Amino acid sequence: MRRNTLGRSAVGITELSFGAAAIGNLFSEVAPERAAEAVEAAWDEGVRYFDTAPHYGLGLSERRLGEALRGRPRDAYTVSTKVGRVLEPLPGAGNATVEGLDEGFAVPVTHRRRWDFSADGIRRSVEDSLGRLGLDRIDVAYLHDPDDHAEQVFREGYPALEKLRAEGVVGAIGAGMNQTAMLTRFLRDTDVDAVLCAGRYTLLDGGALDELLPEAQARGRSVVVGGVFNSGLLADPRPGATYDYAAAPMSLLDRALHMQTVAERHGVPLRAAALQYPLAHPAVAGVLVGTRSAHEVRDAAAMMRAPVPDALWDELRAEGVLREPATTNGERP
Repeated sequence: MRRNTLGRSAVGITELSFGAAAIGNLFSEVAPERAAEAVEAAWDEGVRYFDTAPHYGLGLSERRLGEALRGRPRDAYTVSTKVGRVLEPLPGAGNATVEGLDEGFAVPVTHRRRWDFSADGIRRSVEDSLGRLGLDRIDVAYLHDPDDHAEQVFREGYPALEKLRAEGVVGAIGAGMNQTAMLTRFLRDTDVDAVLCAGRYTLLDGGALDELLPEAQARGRSVVVGGVFNSGLLADPRPGATYDYAAAPMSLLDRALHMQTVAERHGVPLRAAALQYPLAHPAVAGVLVGTRSAHEVRDAAAMMRAPVPDALWDELRAEGVLREPATTNGERP
C-alpha cells in the first residue's frame, strides 16, 4: 500500500488508515476478539497507519489498539491519537454498568471527559495515552475538536504540542475537526504538519476545496481525510441512511443514489469511488476509514484497490454533481 509523508515531518502514513473509534464500541459493542481481528486484518492488508483518541470509548479504543499492535515492530507502523479531552475517574465508578450509550459509545461509565486545552492538559493527555497504548512515543498528535476553545488552544494547547514535538515525544502535530475554517487557520497561523478533516471532502461535500486544500498545498502541509462516506450515506445510499450522523435529507439521498447509478454503470461500487476520490488531490496524504470488523477492513482495502475509470469522474463533472478542485498540480480528482 502506498505511503506518504505528513508535511515536512518524517512521519509516514499509508494511504488507507484504520480508524479505531469503532473498536472503542462506537454506537454498538465490539467484542475484544473481534477488535483484535479487525486490527490483524488491517495489518494483513498492508495498513500501517492507525488512528485513535481518548474520547473513543473512554480510553477503550487506545487500550485495544495498543494490545493489538503489541509485538509488532515499532518502526513499522504509525499511531495517531488526540488531545483536548482528559479522562478522569468517577468516584465509586468501579461498579458502574452501561445504561444506554456514553456519548455514542457502549462502555461502562467509569470516567468522565473534561475539555482541557491548557499546556498541562495537553501534556497529561499525551502521557495518559502513552500509558493506555503501551508506547514510548506518539507518532501524530491532533488537537481534537477545538471548535469552542479557540482562544485557549492557540494560546496554550498548540504551543504545548510544538514543545512535545521538539522533545521527540510526538513526531508530528496537527488538529482534527469536522469543519474547515479553523483547520485553515491552523495551516496559516501555526506550524502544524497535518490536519485531519472529517466529512468535508467527499463526493457530496466539497467544502475543503474552498480554502483548506489550496492552503495546505501552498504551504506543503498534509491533509488526512476522514468521513469519506459521510457517516454512511455514501457507503449504502437508501432511505434511512445517515449523513453526518443524522438522517440524510432527501436532496442528498437523491444525489447519492444518482452517483451510485453512474458508478455502477462504469462497473464501480460507490464505496470505491467515495474512498478514492480525495486521494487524487495533491494535498491529501491519506483517507481514514472507521472499521469495526475484519470484514469491513477487507472491504475497505478492496475498495481502495478497485479500478475507477476516468470516465466516471468525467461524467459526474459533466453533470455538475462533482466539484472541480480549486487548485491542483495538473492532476484532477
